[in-house]
Order: sequence, then C-alpha cells, then structure tokens
Amino acid sequence: MACKSKLLSQTLVSLLALLALFCKSDAGSLVIYWGQNGKEGTLTDLCATGRYNIVNIAFLSTFGNGKKPQINLAGHCDPTIKGCQRVSTDIRYCQRREIKVLLSIGGGDGAYTLSSAADARTVADYIWNNFLGGQSNSRPLGDAILDGVDFDIERGNTYYAALAKRLSELSKNSGRKYYLSAAPQCPFPDKYLNDALSTGLFDYVWVQFYNNPPCQYSSSNPNAFKNAWGQWNSIPGCKVFVGLPASRAAANSGFVTPQVLISQVLPLVKSSAKYGGVMLWDKYNDDQSGYSSQIKSSV
Repeated sequence: MACKSKLLSQTLVSLLALLALFCKSDAGSLVIYWGQNGKEGTLTDLCATGRYNIVNIAFLSTFGNGKKPQINLAGHCDPTIKGCQRVSTDIRYCQRREIKVLLSIGGGDGAYTLSSAADARTVADYIWNNFLGGQSNSRPLGDAILDGVDFDIERGNTYYAALAKRLSELSKNSGRKYYLSAAPQCPFPDKYLNDALSTGLFDYVWVQFYNNPPCQYSSSNPNAFKNAWGQWNSIPGCKVFVGLPASRAAANSGFVTPQVLISQVLPLVKSSAKYGGVMLWDKYNDDQSGYSSQIKSSV
C-alpha cells in the first residue's frame, strides 16, 4: 500500500509538472480581433505581420432561438452570397504560421440568444459542422477548419455552459485539439458566462478590462484592476489575459498607454501563474496606433 501511495504521488507530481509546462509554453501571447472593419486588411495581411499568436474572427452575431445563424464580417465580404468562403485561404495561411484562428460568437451588437440547453446544443452542432471538424455543404468561411470558438457574450441568457459542453463532446474523438476561449467583462463574476466558465472547459479567458471603470486599470486607483485580476485568476482553466482597447478610439474608457502597460500593468499580472498575455480590440485600431508593435517584446 505504501509503494502504491508513493507511486501515485510521483505520478501526480509528474502530471502537475506537465500541466505547468503546458500552461507556460504559450505565455506572453498576443490576441487580436479581426472582422469588424473592412479597412483593416485581410486575414493574410494580419498574420503576415508576425505580431499575433491568436486571431478571433468576429462575429457569428446571429444565432439561437430558431434564428438562422449568420456571420457578419462587416465590410470584408458578404456571406449571403458565399462571398466569405475565400477567407479559407487566409485561415490556412495563418495556421501554417502556427497562428490559431478562432470563430468569435456574439459581440456587442448581435441578434443572439439561447432559449434553452437544447437550443444551445443545436447551435453547437451548427458551429461544429460549419466551422470546425464537422461536415456541411454550406460552410460560410469555406472548407478551412478553425481552431476553436471564442465566446464574446454580452447579452441574452446563461445557457452557454451547455453550448461549451456540447462543443467539447463533439471534439473529443476528432483527433485534433479545439480551443474554447471567452471574453467576459471585468466585473466578477460575469453576468452571462459565469456558468460556462465554471465548467473548466475553457483554455483561454481574455477579460475585457475596458468600458468598465470599476475594474479597469487607472493610475489613480490601480487596486481596482489588481483586485479584479485576482478574482479572474480564481476561475478554472489555464490562461487569463488582459483585454485592452488598441487605441483611445476603440473603447469609451479603459485605454492604457503602451508605456503604462509595460511599466505598471504587466509587472503585476506576469507574477500570476495563469498569465497568458494580452488581448487587443481590434486589428483596425491596432493599425492606427501601432499598439501591438510597441508592446510585443514585453508581453
């Protein structure tokens, strides 16, 4: 019995060491949202910069409660005439450069809601078949297989745990890793995603520390951010990111200059074992400000 206990302890230590190594391997990633401004260039343009590690294609903005799911890529292409299928070439280009490309669902202005857990599973099946490893004759972004799904849920209800569980279930025997991420608002816990995040199924959580004065960073009250960061590090999962606007114009409040981010914010958050990097909204605003170029080496 003592030998078995010792072997079990050694195995547990080894597993924890492997988990720590896995969590550390992608530390310092830069995440960007793309898709909501036709002037931000193509996805290939974005990935060719070499600045980003993960890209969220925004957004699948209509779904649930009997609605036909619809992707909205603003001025980039028209999905109603299959005009977005050419994005497949861009997606594969990014993936060849080891950049993960995720589909972001929801957004601030979408027409989405989930009426029940069954409705959530139906939406998950649609996402799996049309964007991930399933089969469909009408894949909006063509035949490229995305790396996962980002939950940017800012309205509706709380059936997103059922959606996440169904996506996880569908991916189990696929032979490929699919990622789940979330972009909750910084007030803790998140109104819409708390149940989903409590499942422990999410690989990445990039918290929106903007448009929320009580928990975003400010030099006059840095403890508000520090306390919120500590709360978000308590959720199950591996990596937590600082989500910020890429320019002053990108959000109503919460912009942090690159200099302050590097000197004040990053030293605080990088002490956390769950630190994953920085998320920026969005590619267009990053183009205007050059934000990612200024922080890349420090993230």
